[in-house]
Amino acid sequence: MTTPPRVRRSKDAATGSVVLDELSKQIIEQLQSDGRKPYAAIGKAVGLSEAAVRQRVQRLQEAGVMQIVAVTDPLTLGFPRQAMIGVTCEGDLESVADELAAIEEIDYVVLTAGSFDLIVEVVCEGDRHLLEILSKIRAIPAVRGTESFVYLKLRKQTYSWGTR
Repeated sequence: MTTPPRVRRSKDAATGSVVLDELSKQIIEQLQSDGRKPYAAIGKAVGLSEAAVRQRVQRLQEAGVMQIVAVTDPLTLGFPRQAMIGVTCEGDLESVADELAAIEEIDYVVLTAGSFDLIVEVVCEGDRHLLEILSKIRAIPAVRGTESFVYLKLRKQTYSWGTR
């Protein structure tokens, strides 16, 4: 019988940090390189059985450590305009963040420290679509201002953090 992944909450409850053992990190790295890699192949690479890998992956997903998803290229799907939008607002930032997260075109919402209270990322069909999204954002009563950072070219985007 294999042991479950060593997933424990950090003593810092504010961050919710998770500490993983080396085998779990290796499994995550295998899936980061190919999310469709068979559990048997991962097991061979990390020295576990297919069943043990399956169990660990399930526990890692249940713990919220990772999710396995298909990452698409917006350009090939007809979404040539991407942008980060800095948002300044007043009042309860959490409720504004929830309202922003409910907008379908917004795929990333973070509360920040600095010049902006929130930063959101959008994927759009074009400039007209971006303008429509900006109008939705500015219609939220607590929003006081926005600043858009339009992507001209994506140079690097990875999803390999957190294992080393």
